[in-house]
Amino acid sequence: MSFLIGQQMTGGYGAADILHDCTIGVDKGEIAVIVGPNGAGKSTAMKAVFGMLPLRHGQVLFDGEDVTLLKPEERVLKGMGFVPQTHNVFISLSVEENLEMGAFIRQDDIRDSIAQVYDLFPILKEKRKQPAGQLSGGQRQQVAVGRALMTHPKVLMLDEPTAGVSPIVMDELFDRILEIARLDVAILMVEQNAKQALEIADKGYVLVQGRNRFTDSGEALLANSEVRRAFLGG
Repeated sequence: MSFLIGQQMTGGYGAADILHDCTIGVDKGEIAVIVGPNGAGKSTAMKAVFGMLPLRHGQVLFDGEDVTLLKPEERVLKGMGFVPQTHNVFISLSVEENLEMGAFIRQDDIRDSIAQVYDLFPILKEKRKQPAGQLSGGQRQQVAVGRALMTHPKVLMLDEPTAGVSPIVMDELFDRILEIARLDVAILMVEQNAKQALEIADKGYVLVQGRNRFTDSGEALLANSEVRRAFLGG
């Protein structure tokens, strides 16, 4: 049983089901990547795990507890962090104010946590007084991830963290994601750059039309000729 698992999830928006008996999960210190073609239900599956999508069937278990009926904000209190693909920073607030907003559920001193984020993303320390709206796309993603880390999550969920960034910035973000996993944080990630994401993944899920098509280690999926041909461009 995974530390976080959405199992046999069926659900969607309104009357239409997008997910069909879909299962995704991740363990502590592990990176699990969800890949697949456009419209496969990748982001929908992650949103279902975070409580943003009602399930008709299936359940979500977090550290052995059934959290299926909990609201997203209640899941944050349990230890889930979620970084959406867009609108994930407060553009009028400074970098440091964004990080402070991320610590809204905490009552303790957050200065050490801010320092840890700056250690992870040094460019943010340089730009800490700058409005987030003036940053590059890659720097905004760093702010969004850093803000999520301010809650000390046990699980960090990332929806397309490298969307719209350069290959160099993508590599840097993936390096930081590996560092976060080494802190015993479970990372569940939806990623459009499937090949690069699977290279750092302990586990991979290939979804097609809201269903599990392949589930294996990242290394095994990269070596699978059918996966390479259909989803990784050969």
